[in-house]
Amino acid sequence: MIVVVSQARTKPGEQHAQAYIALNEEFGRFFRDHPGFRGRRLVRSLDDPQHFTHLRFFDAVASYEQCTSAEGYVAHTEAMYEHLEPYDSYPREYLEIVIDEPDPSGS
Repeated sequence: MIVVVSQARTKPGEQHAQAYIALNEEFGRFFRDHPGFRGRRLVRSLDDPQHFTHLRFFDAVASYEQCTSAEGYVAHTEAMYEHLEPYDSYPREYLEIVIDEPDPSGS
C-alpha cells in the first residue's frame, strides 16, 4: 500500500480553512469508488491552524494517478487553491507503508 501526501497552507482567516475543509470533503468523490482506493485523512495542525496535510491511501501509485485524470478533478483542485496561500507548485509525495498497526481498540 502507498500513501500520497500533500500539504497546504490556507489563506489567513477561519473562513478559508472551513472552505478548504468543505471542498476537501467533496473532493472525496474522485476517490471513493475507485479500485485500489483504501481511504484518506485530512489533518490540521494544532500549532498552526492554517497548515493541513492530506493523506490518501491506495494500493499503488498508478491507481492514484488514474483518479487525478478523472473529469473535473483539476477544476476541483483549482477551487481549493483559491483558499490557499500561493505556492510555486503543489507537490505531493508518494510514500510506501512499511509498518501498519491496526487501532488496538478496533475502531
